[in-house]
Formats: sequence, structure tokens, C-alpha cells
Amino acid sequence: MSERKYRLMERHQKLDEMLRRAQSHRFADPFEIARLKKLKLAVKDRLARLARRPRIA
Repeated sequence: MSERKYRLMERHQKLDEMLRRAQSHRFADPFEIARLKKLKLAVKDRLARLARRPRIA
């Protein structure tokens, strides 16, 4: 696994954790939740692009 892919996966996991924490608050901030979801989706899209890219040996 490339370092770039590993860093993106780590970032995705951290965003997921932050999102879960934000949603668990009694008065969750809907704008913060939307922001975290957008960031998480952007990281997921980058991971998907990396997976589609042909490998050069």
C-alpha cells in the first residue's frame, strides 16, 4: 500500500470518528456535521481515484 493511500485512509478514519463525536452531542451543529461529511466524501473520492489509476511498476 502506498504512503499516500495509507494517509488518506487514516484521514478518512479520523473524519469518521470526528463525525460520530459531533453527531453524538445533544445539540449537534448541523453545519459542522455537513462540513465533516463533505470532507469525508472528498477523501473517499480521492481514494477511489487512486484505486482506479493504473499502477506503474
